[in-house]
Amino acid sequence: MKKWIIPFLFLSSAWTTNVYAQTKQLSLQEALRFALDHNQQLAVSRLEEQIGKQKTLEVRAQALPQITGNANITDNIKKQVMVLPGEFNRDEPGKPVALPVGTTWNASASAELNQQLFNQSVFTGLQAARSGEEYYTLQTQQTKEVVIYNVSALYYSLLVKQEKLNVVQSNIDKMTKLVETTQSQLDNGLAKRIDLDRIKVSLVNYQTQKSQLINQLKVDENKLKQAMGMPVAEDLEFPPLALSDIEQKAAVTTDFGEFNLSNRTEYKLLKKNEELQEFQKKAYIAEYFPSLSFNGRYSYNSLSDKFDMFKGNNGTANNFGMASIGLTLKIPIFDGFARRSRVNQANYTLEQIAKKLDANKMELTTAFENARLSLLNSLSTIKSQKENVALADEVYASTQNNYNLGLANLTDLLNSETSLAEAQNSYNEALLQYKLAELDLIKSHGNLPSLLN
Repeated sequence: MKKWIIPFLFLSSAWTTNVYAQTKQLSLQEALRFALDHNQQLAVSRLEEQIGKQKTLEVRAQALPQITGNANITDNIKKQVMVLPGEFNRDEPGKPVALPVGTTWNASASAELNQQLFNQSVFTGLQAARSGEEYYTLQTQQTKEVVIYNVSALYYSLLVKQEKLNVVQSNIDKMTKLVETTQSQLDNGLAKRIDLDRIKVSLVNYQTQKSQLINQLKVDENKLKQAMGMPVAEDLEFPPLALSDIEQKAAVTTDFGEFNLSNRTEYKLLKKNEELQEFQKKAYIAEYFPSLSFNGRYSYNSLSDKFDMFKGNNGTANNFGMASIGLTLKIPIFDGFARRSRVNQANYTLEQIAKKLDANKMELTTAFENARLSLLNSLSTIKSQKENVALADEVYASTQNNYNLGLANLTDLLNSETSLAEAQNSYNEALLQYKLAELDLIKSHGNLPSLLN
C-alpha cells in the first residue's frame, strides 16, 4: 500500500511553503519544534510578553526625573489697556487716562524638572511591574505547553488512524484473494454463488471503511497543520506507528513519579496573580501616605514692540531669565473613604484567588490521579489485546485452512476474519489510549517541554 512519509521541513523562522526535494520522516520532536516557531496563538502570547516588559519600563519611568520644555511667542495685536485715575493726568487733571500695557511681541522658553523623592505608590508600582513581567512570561510558558500537548495528541491520533488504515487494507487484500479463490471454485462447481456474493459484500464494506478512514485522516491532518501553524495547502505524509517501541516502553512502565503541584504552570500563574493582587492592595494603602517631590523651573523671556527679539544686543528687546526651585508636599486628608473601599475590594479579590488556588490544587491532583489510573488501565489493556490479536490470528489461520479443506463453512471464515480485524483495531486503540494517558501524566508532572528532547 501507499507509504505515508512526511517531507523534511527546515525548522527555521524563514520557513516558506515550498516543499523541498529532499524528504525524510518527520519525528514528533521536529513537528513540535515547527509548531513552537509558527503557532499563531504562541506568537500572540510572545507579543503580550513583550508588551509586559514595556509596561515595566513605563512604570519605572515614574521614578525617574520628569523634564518638560515649553516655548511660545505672542503677538499682542491689540494690547490690554490700564485706566489710571485723573490725578495722574498732567495734561488734563481729573480726567482718567487709558494707557496700553505690555509690549507687542513676547517670547519665552522654559524648562521644568520634577523628581519624586518619596511616593509610596510609585515604589510599590515598580515592584508590581516586575512581578507583572514574570506573569506574562508564565502565560507564554502555559501557551507553549498547550501547543505541545495539542500537537502531540493529534500526531499520535494520526499515526493510530493510519495503522487502522493498514488493518483495513490488509483485510481488503485478504478479501480480494478470497474472491479470486471462490470465483475459481465457483467456475469448477465447488462453491455457491451466494458464497461469492457474501465475500464481495464484505470486500465492499472494507473498501468503504478505507474511504472513510482516508477522509478522517485528511480532516485530522488539517487539524494538525492548524495546531502547528502550517498552511493547510501543504502536503503531509506520515511515518508508520512504531508499535514495537510503544510495546517495549509500556512493558517497563512502572514508575509514575510523585505529584508536585509547584511544577504546574497553571498553579504558578495563580500564585503570581495572587502576588500581583497583594501589590495592588499595597498600592491602595500607599495612597494614605504623603508624597514629596522636588521641582525646578528656568525660563528665558524676551519683550519688545518690534519683531527683533532674536537679534541679541542689536535689537530693542528686553531679555531676562527667571529660575526657581522648590519642594512639593502632598498630604491626603479625606477622600470620602474611597481609599478604604479600594483596600476592601483588594481583600475580597485575594480571598477569591485563595479559593481558586484550592480548586486548582484539587483539579490538578485529580488530573494526575486520573492519568495514573488511565495509564495503568492502558497497560493492562495492551497486554490483553495483544494476546487477543494473537489468538484471533490463530483462529483465523485455522479456520481459513479448514475452509480450504472444506471442513469449515464461509460463515465461520468471515466471522473469524471480522474478529481478527476487531482485535487488531482494539489493540491499536489501546496503544493510542496509552500514549494519550502518558501525555496526560507528563502534563501532570509539568514536563511537557521534555517531549522536545
